[in-house]
Amino acid sequence: MADDSETTPDATRSLSTLGRVLFGLGLALQASEDFRDMDGQVEYAESAGVPMPELMAPFASGMMFTSGLLLAAWRLPRLATGAVVTFLAVVTTTMHDFWNEEGDASGERLAFFGNLAMFGAALVYLREAYR
Repeated sequence: MADDSETTPDATRSLSTLGRVLFGLGLALQASEDFRDMDGQVEYAESAGVPMPELMAPFASGMMFTSGLLLAAWRLPRLATGAVVTFLAVVTTTMHDFWNEEGDASGERLAFFGNLAMFGAALVYLREAYR
């Protein structure tokens, strides 16, 4: 096993870039799936008590799509990562509140933990954007 001190700055930078591109594209692709069933997204937002769901659901999906692409390309990184952090902070706690679900909440719990992991990654990239 290689010692961490042997890792070259170029290799570290390449891994970081690959991770950022995969993260950003993953966000954009996930958001693009929302557009395939926007009626369902609006209905889901409405059931969670989101105000103006017919406006907010497409806005949120569009914001995630755009922010994911910008993050992957590292263009306007402060704006892109700030939008991702804001989106995940709000959506994770309001749309995936499995603790309030009656019955089987395994889908919401899984979505919550997935968003929590993405939130952590977004915070790392937000810090990087402000370096």
